[in-house]
Amino acid sequence: MNNLEDIVSLCKRRGFIFPGSDVYGGFAGTWDFGPLGVSLKKKIMDEWWKFWVEDRDDMYGIDAAILMNPRTWVASGHTATFADPLVECKDCHGRFRADKIADGISESVTTEEFQALGVKCPTCGKTNWGPIRKFNMMFETHVGAVLPEDVNGDENAKALAEKSVAYLRPETAQGIFTNYKNVVDTLYPDLPFGLAQQGKAFRNEISPRDFILRDRECSQMEIEYFVRPDDWETQFEKLLKENHEFLEEKMGLPADKIKDYEVPADDRAHYSKRTIDFMFEYPNGEEELMGLAYRTDFDLQNIARESGKSMEYRDKNSGESFVPHVIEPSIGVERLFLAVLSAAYAEEEIDGGKRIVLKLPENLAPYKFCVSPLLKNKPELVEKAREVYNLLRKKYGNVTWDDSGNIGKRYRKQDEIGTPKCVVIDFDTLEDDTVTVRNRDTTEQVRLPIDEL
Repeated sequence: MNNLEDIVSLCKRRGFIFPGSDVYGGFAGTWDFGPLGVSLKKKIMDEWWKFWVEDRDDMYGIDAAILMNPRTWVASGHTATFADPLVECKDCHGRFRADKIADGISESVTTEEFQALGVKCPTCGKTNWGPIRKFNMMFETHVGAVLPEDVNGDENAKALAEKSVAYLRPETAQGIFTNYKNVVDTLYPDLPFGLAQQGKAFRNEISPRDFILRDRECSQMEIEYFVRPDDWETQFEKLLKENHEFLEEKMGLPADKIKDYEVPADDRAHYSKRTIDFMFEYPNGEEELMGLAYRTDFDLQNIARESGKSMEYRDKNSGESFVPHVIEPSIGVERLFLAVLSAAYAEEEIDGGKRIVLKLPENLAPYKFCVSPLLKNKPELVEKAREVYNLLRKKYGNVTWDDSGNIGKRYRKQDEIGTPKCVVIDFDTLEDDTVTVRNRDTTEQVRLPIDEL
């Protein structure tokens, strides 16, 4: 099993991921994606979009605002229920998620149940805990030119300040639901149909941890798939199969590292009547990768009550009107990013030494080719290598250049960043227009004509 620390080290060393605000000492729960990380992340998101939207006739994309009318979060239940169990150590005053520092308990754990376990504080080792409190994870902000000091006992100013409260969205799903009626009114798609969105979400995690698995700012890729109420089970099974296809065939994740976990009723989200969590075997243990939830008509009915507007869909053929039910495949980009890295990361013994290699699928690798002159101090080799580089870059786009160090060091560097093929221009190239192509996974080298690359 790979070690998470090794992957974290590789990410920083090779420019995939850096700690957020690193130059100032970091900022807990935030991460910055470097040049290679941005490339891998974009390819993951583009593959998802192509698989679910561009290659289908029943999916439509939207891009909703991050800031939404606060009534959105009242209707969705987030204002009342989007909370984690927070517990504070009375000795060191550290605050933690109760269900994450004790084994075998859920988010609904009570103070009495938690204290009976004799859990030790991760910071000071004591067992002197305060009561469990519910901590709402939404980030609150204010919209408009209202400042806290404006209030000063003024009731009108206080009322104005309360009206200015807004939240950074904790999920992208509600932006889809609030646009359901807009899409139906403009496109009038046949059922079943889905609305897909990619974008940022923000959660004020009590104790962010495990690298990018649990952070405060993340990117989500979500679909709300609208179905007839009596058709949800068939569509649920279909989406379950298609999500496995995407993860295994497009993302290159091993099927034996993905497990379907049927979430018990007591642990499901308040809106769900059935949920399957896709669990993945990360280096630090089994963690949730994505979820597939049957949300019934919970969200659309709540929007109808809060807004006073009908969310019914009228069947084109029968004329029947009803509120569709919804199935939601939801995945965090960072969790998928780490799963892809974890599956690709390998350490191998070659020629008596250790080689670190990222065996990324070619469709995800930051670079498809690395082009190098055998010697960088030979102008004729460099000129020819530049010619090949420009040719491949024009054809494939994601091609890199490397002339630093000896050829062996270049190979090791490209292995670590997951480049599938290294193309080396040598003196034979000047004679016959063939190049050496080295395979990342097998380390085998072959000679090929340039026009066959």
